[in-house]
This record gives sequence, structure tokens and C-alpha cells, in this order.
Amino acid sequence: QVQFVESGGDLVQPGGSLRLSCTASGIRDIYVMGWFRQALGEKRELVAMITTDGIANYEYSVKGRFTIARDGRENTVYLQMDSLKPEDTALYYCNRAHDPGEWGQGTQVTVSS
Repeated sequence: QVQFVESGGDLVQPGGSLRLSCTASGIRDIYVMGWFRQALGEKRELVAMITTDGIANYEYSVKGRFTIARDGRENTVYLQMDSLKPEDTALYYCNRAHDPGEWGQGTQVTVSS
């Protein structure tokens, strides 16, 4: 059974930084992995994805501020978030970037002064 466990979310002031982690179990390290987010009342959106070769792509609003990385040995995906803005406030999830499976609990990121 595939399972994703996200962590690292917190309350942070605008301009601050956070590093999210996602540990995957029951899945081989062969997929393009992604970080998604869902703000209250909004649809879930893909904000960053990374191939097994480390090639990353970002949604326009986070480009230059977020950095995705992966550790195949640990089956872990990271999201470094810098220069955070209030509009980044959301529940963040990781999953396969294409054809996502069952979702984890997510980790809450709140950007507020």
C-alpha cells in the first residue's frame, strides 16, 4: 500500500522560510514526484515536480522561491520554500505528479504576520 507522510508545515511570517519533507512507502523510486497544495475553498494544484534525474519544474507563482529535491535512497521528497507570501497559505501534499494515488494527511503552511 502506497503511503505518503508529509511534515514540516508551520506558521511563519511573510518573507520567512520553511522546509517540507515527504516520506513515501510502498512505492518504488521511479516516478515523477510532486508537491501539491490546496488552499481553503480552492482546488488542489501542483506547484512543483521533479523527475528521477532531478529535473524540476515549478508553477509560475512559486518559481524562484521554492526548490524541490528528492533522495531516492530515503524515498523522500523535499520542498524548500523561501520568501513566503500569505497566498502560499495552504495544506501541502506530496504524491506522484502524474496519476496521483491516495493522498496523505498533508502538512499545513500558514503565512501570516
